[in-house]
Parts: sequence; structure tokens; C-alpha cells
Amino acid sequence: MEKNFYAHETAVIDDGCTIGSGCHIWHFTHLMTGCELGDNCNLGQNVVVSPGVKLGRNVKVQNNVSIYTGVICEDDVFLGPSMVFTNVVNPRSAVIRRGEYSATIVKRGASIGANATIVCGHNIGEYSFIGAGAVVTRAVPAYALVVGNPARQIGWMSEFGHRLNFDQAGFAVCPESNEKYQLKDGMVKKIV
Repeated sequence: MEKNFYAHETAVIDDGCTIGSGCHIWHFTHLMTGCELGDNCNLGQNVVVSPGVKLGRNVKVQNNVSIYTGVICEDDVFLGPSMVFTNVVNPRSAVIRRGEYSATIVKRGASIGANATIVCGHNIGEYSFIGAGAVVTRAVPAYALVVGNPARQIGWMSEFGHRLNFDQAGFAVCPESNEKYQLKDGMVKKIV
């Protein structure tokens, strides 16, 4: 079978991985048995993808990111340099908790900034934006902008990554795409 992806010679790819067409896997990256990468993913230097992890299409993983068992990233997710996922709520070296992993789903189009930490069991909403260094300790709504430790919501973002400024009627326009959004009952949706 012909290889339809690029892997740097220092990358380690265990048997039993599924790797989509057009993926790029860079220096010292390790893909473990049972992980799945969709088409056109890009994994930077020193990335680890654990067993059972699923990455959708066009996921961008920057340098020094470990994606642990229990994490699923949907299409078009961005994981910034050195950001962190956890998968056990109460880890102890002397207590084996394999099989007690808490799942985290990063929904389509979400971006997680450099050095952010995502505590397991908290899903990240579609097109949300996690600021650099944020520590996420609860679920993040779709289109939300969160920053700080612990992370708190300070606004809303468009699908193109611009802060949305809603008028009194609850409408906003992305300055780049001109797409329209509505804020209603504490939730944002794109108006089609």
C-alpha cells in the first residue's frame, strides 16, 4: 500500500495507526497504536498522540503537545504550542487509574492557545477560542472567548477568529468574512 502522507525520518509511528491522506508528521513525533488522524492533519515537532485519540480533518497540532487517551478533536481544530490536555481528574503516581480516563471533545473549528491547559472532562465548543495560558476547568460554549486561570469568558469569536461586538439587538458581523451572528439566551449562532 502506498504511503499518502509525509513523516519525518525521526517520527515514530506504531503499527495500527490510521493516518489520512496529506498529513504531515514532523520531527520526534510519536503516534501510538490505535490513534486516528483525518486527512490533511499537521503535527509539529515533539508531539505525542496516544492510543484511542481521534483527530478530524485539517487538525493543526503545534510543537510539544501531548494528546492523551480520551481526547477527540473534530475537524479544523488548532492546538497551540505546548498546550496541555489531561485525562485523569485525580492523578497519583502510586494509584493506577488506567481505564478511568475522562473524555474531552474539542469541537469543530476551536482554537486552543499556546501553553493553555484543558482539564479533562470539559468539552470545548465549536469555534471557541482559548487564550494563551488559560486553564480550562469547565465546559466552554460554542464561539466563546475564554482567558485566564481559571479560564473565564470575556467575549465571543467569529469562525474567522475575530472578536464579535454585538449591538443592543444582539447582532454582530465578522469584520473579515462579513458573516452575521446572533447572541440570544446566552448562546451565539451564525445566521445563514
